[in-house]
Amino acid sequence: MNDDQLLRYSRQILLPQIGVEGQNKLRATRALIIGMGGLGSPAALYLAAAGVGTLVIADNDRVDVSNLQRQIAHRTVDIGRAKVDSARDALHAINPETEIVAIATQLQDDLLLEQVSLADVVLDCSDNFATRFAVNAACVHTRTPLVSGAAIRMEGQIAVFNAGRDDSPCYRCLYKDAGELGETCTQSGVLAPLVGVIGRLQALEAIKVVLDLGVTLSGRLLLFDAERLEWRTLSLRKDPECPVCGASAQSDGLRCASPILPDE
Repeated sequence: MNDDQLLRYSRQILLPQIGVEGQNKLRATRALIIGMGGLGSPAALYLAAAGVGTLVIADNDRVDVSNLQRQIAHRTVDIGRAKVDSARDALHAINPETEIVAIATQLQDDLLLEQVSLADVVLDCSDNFATRFAVNAACVHTRTPLVSGAAIRMEGQIAVFNAGRDDSPCYRCLYKDAGELGETCTQSGVLAPLVGVIGRLQALEAIKVVLDLGVTLSGRLLLFDAERLEWRTLSLRKDPECPVCGASAQSDGLRCASPILPDE
């Protein structure tokens, strides 16, 4: 680590839980962020600023004026650009040392599995259950830690699913089926700072997972009510009948893979 890097990351290096060793580990980390919208924007910006060495950002959408209220990686001049291109510029402006791998095509099937297997940690910042189920299945298959976030209206949630632990639940243990839960911000709206709160927490939990730092949200679901400014934590248990991680899970669990849709 050179002098410029020591200065850039000095406030983190001062933390006894991180130090130079931890900072070097972050520099060697590859994080996959799925969705560069309201959640993915702050998550990616903070991971880049913190010194994560490689960020793989995936989104097949383009910047729209309606995104600018909350998707802070994009600017008015970026309207019409691919979100991954706009975000890459914003991330490099914060930290030119971070390598950005921009994927503007649909992450599904073999491509999804490949990118998840290459990652040290995956952040699901999408806004639909088909994508979340597909990402979860890939993470379970490759035993890759997953930091899952969601936000709608004035409510948010975040959880960590660590498939590397046999006793860890997965996302499908929490949601058996999309059912009536396919609602998006396009239909119901969302308060701008809310996605910032959840996205930043996703970045925080991803760093903790990579550095094995403190107590993560593995096995816990953190719920945030922005209107009342209240937090609740629910304990999650592994479902032995889960179709993805349960004892009788089928080997074709990745068939639910779907295109990556924008985080609205």
